[in-house]
Amino acid sequence: MTTYDVYAKNCPTRLVLDRLADKWALLVLNRLREESVRFNQLRRDVEGVSQKVLTQTLRNLERDGLIHRQVFPTVPVTVEYSLTPLGQTLTKTVAALAHWAEENFDAVLAAQQSFDASRTSHAHMR
Repeated sequence: MTTYDVYAKNCPTRLVLDRLADKWALLVLNRLREESVRFNQLRRDVEGVSQKVLTQTLRNLERDGLIHRQVFPTVPVTVEYSLTPLGQTLTKTVAALAHWAEENFDAVLAAQQSFDASRTSHAHMR
């Protein structure tokens, strides 16, 4: 088995981190946590994502083996997405990140405002 070092400049695991650091990927993975979801439902649930970006995100997650795309031969064709067993291994981590952002946003915003205010006051002192 190959040993990877995420801190090494050319380590291929950084590509996986890039994918998982994407907000749309995190939101899609979190939305699929409990059930299979159709494309249009995902588009409604993940507000602000364009059809093009959602399609690209889903394709990338499918390529990485994190989600499964199932096509039903209906008219029009129905497509559902679900987590694969590999994708399921991320559910706790993804949910924790999403909830952390919700629970700590006010503290982050306050820190940003404090930082920006201190930078502005330092600029005036020069």
